[in-house]
Amino acid sequence: MDLNTIWFLLIGVLLTGYAILDGFDLGVGVLHLFAKSEEERRLHINAIGPVWDGNEVWLLTGGGALFAAFPVVYATVFSGFYLALILVLLALIFRAVSFEFRGKVASPAWRRVWDWSFGLGSLVPAVVFGVAVGNILRGVPFDANGDLAVSFLGLLNPYALVIGLLSLAMFLMHGAAYLALKTDGALQHRLAEWAARLWVAYVLLFVVASIATFATVPYLFRETGPSPLTWVFGVLLVAAAFLYPVAIKQRRFGRAFLASSVAIASQIGLAAAALYPRLVPARPDLAKSLTIYNASSTPRTLTTMLIIALIGMPLVIGYTVFIYRVFKGKTVLTADSY
Repeated sequence: MDLNTIWFLLIGVLLTGYAILDGFDLGVGVLHLFAKSEEERRLHINAIGPVWDGNEVWLLTGGGALFAAFPVVYATVFSGFYLALILVLLALIFRAVSFEFRGKVASPAWRRVWDWSFGLGSLVPAVVFGVAVGNILRGVPFDANGDLAVSFLGLLNPYALVIGLLSLAMFLMHGAAYLALKTDGALQHRLAEWAARLWVAYVLLFVVASIATFATVPYLFRETGPSPLTWVFGVLLVAAAFLYPVAIKQRRFGRAFLASSVAIASQIGLAAAALYPRLVPARPDLAKSLTIYNASSTPRTLTTMLIIALIGMPLVIGYTVFIYRVFKGKTVLTADSY
């Protein structure tokens, strides 16, 4: 295993960590739009209040790792997807601000504005991240200068939109399990019903997305065939998909949350195994694709950054584990809550 492959795996781990941790935050934010009372809305916000900002550290770390290891990919993707990423950035800003501003004025209209900011600020990233992944899997066109030749509307092609909807369903299912784990009573019961329905939507969208993938981007498995990792991730995904509704029915919400976490990790693993060694496939000429070899930093840079990552990553993991241990248990509203 060379340095380029190690960094491919490391970035995959970081993005998987972000998808699992901030994924339930995004799901909770979208579910917040359907809350029935002020108490429920406060429970939604306070369920993720102590952890949401730490969860987003994984996205920043993943972006930094991509910049350090594969700067050509970083520059190409961020310039080609510029408007989409600005939209995500604005959504995340409004989402973050809503936590602090919502309770500053005792006005229903004021709170309603920030409730919508929280909900839409979660909905937009949940969909756009999936649309971005769909475009990467599908392949993007490059111009003569090696830049992405795609408009914002061009990113909204049918295949990418299907993946975007799958991403939304996945995060909603994940968020419902987390909220059910952190609440009780009537709200928990209703969340269990939501989780069961969202699981059905997720499975249906996954079937549609799988058919669309084989029809739209057959190159993913045509050249090398399914690798052993593909089979491993596939089995884990199927197992998690069947465990989730069983756990919800048995009201074992911790197991349901674990199942949705495994499902998210398995889907990302399947995509990574199919793409390797490509990072940004070119459409229609795959020979122009950006790979872990033609878009990487120098070996010395990869080595130096790997040392830094091996020091920094345990700190991030340790901080994450510590925060979740401190704030484990049911969400309880106090005078100091949001």
